[in-house]
Amino acid sequence: MVTIAVTAEAENEPRVAVSPDTVKKLVASGCKVRIESGAGSRSQFYDDAYTAQGAEIAATAADALNGADVLLSVRRPSKEDVEALAAGAVVVAMLDPFGDRGDLEALASTKAKLFSMEYMPRTTRAQAMDVLSSQANLAGYKAVVDAASEFGAAVPMMMTPAGTVPAAKAFIMGVGVAGLQAIATARRLGAIVTATDVRPATKEQVQSLGAKFVAVEDDEFKEAQTAGGYAKEMSAEYKTKQAELVANHIKAQDIVITTALIPGRPAPILISADMVRTMKPGAVIIDLAAERGGNCENTKPGETIVTENGVKVVGTLNYAGTVPVNASNLYARNLLSFINLMIDKEGKLEIDWEDDIIQGTLVAKEGALVHPNLTKSAS
Repeated sequence: MVTIAVTAEAENEPRVAVSPDTVKKLVASGCKVRIESGAGSRSQFYDDAYTAQGAEIAATAADALNGADVLLSVRRPSKEDVEALAAGAVVVAMLDPFGDRGDLEALASTKAKLFSMEYMPRTTRAQAMDVLSSQANLAGYKAVVDAASEFGAAVPMMMTPAGTVPAAKAFIMGVGVAGLQAIATARRLGAIVTATDVRPATKEQVQSLGAKFVAVEDDEFKEAQTAGGYAKEMSAEYKTKQAELVANHIKAQDIVITTALIPGRPAPILISADMVRTMKPGAVIIDLAAERGGNCENTKPGETIVTENGVKVVGTLNYAGTVPVNASNLYARNLLSFINLMIDKEGKLEIDWEDDIIQGTLVAKEGALVHPNLTKSAS
């Protein structure tokens, strides 16, 4: 029988790696699930809800981890936690493979099999396991809700006997999963929505949601997407032209939401301090890239600031974690779909090392980092 451990995350991480629903399915598949007491309380999953589905509640993290075969986590666990598992155990989490290389190597030295959910392949088969998409979707939604709350005026147009309230103008920068959800949410709230992205395929998606697409559509723009669907790094010339377009557009915007991230690199600056100075007093910028430094030059990660000209810049970290009930539910389902690849019909751990999803997410094995993205950077 496979023993799966789940512990409480750090104070700044309210999400949890299993839900009562996924516990029920893991137990039904023949696994034992051991959860640290209180691990799910910040996501409104209390101990009794877990025990009702067959989980065992451990008094401490050490009790939950002791000799377990699998550790399911949201964030990168500590080396000490992994060392408490069974020899060669499986660890599945968002390991932040591009952050703190030394700590990741120390984790690999435990000889645990480390799987990073951020490396999930962008394939149809892997969609149910795509944690970046599930969490970004919620972040895009919550960013608009927070922007509407921070904005000192109504979002939709309102016609009243006392006069007309104009609709707010919202500009979404970066049209990935978070950006698309932000567009849809802003449209539902009644904003006039525009959006920009360097990937040509996003233009039709933006228009299909009823928003207007804003970008420099030259030859470089037509080739600005990787085979995996990510944005390519653009040339200095293109960035200059795009910045000029954005600078003119952003002056009239009430709400701006930035979502641009390139895996393994600091977030690109999309909004300069000079651009912010041209914006209207009371305008709001929500920077979803704050964890990687931010897309706005004024962003202070983890803080909300008000500039001299009255623009509010919100650098909230872990946006998905601000809606932990939904975020944990979706993340837990992502992990369930993934871990099911490793459990056979008898409830035993059996890993197919030829599986493209297993290969794509494997970060470390037998004491060494093995993912191509990590071995390249070391050479």
